[in-house]
Amino acid sequence: MPITVDIDVMLARRKMSVGELADRVGITPANLAVLKNGRAKAVRFTTLAALCEVLQCQPGDLLRWEAEDVAGV
Repeated sequence: MPITVDIDVMLARRKMSVGELADRVGITPANLAVLKNGRAKAVRFTTLAALCEVLQCQPGDLLRWEAEDVAGV
């Protein structure tokens, strides 16, 4: 997937656990794990805003685009 989720990076910088982040954002640890591991198909702007507020960061600190490695192009 060309979108990479860097929640782990921000968690490490903030010295925060996944469980604490989930509690403070108001989502389940399971749903946070789906997002964190790049398996989510979508993310609500309200969830993204809550993540940014708790982690004191910008959306670009959590999400980044990477070109897919396509053979023959």
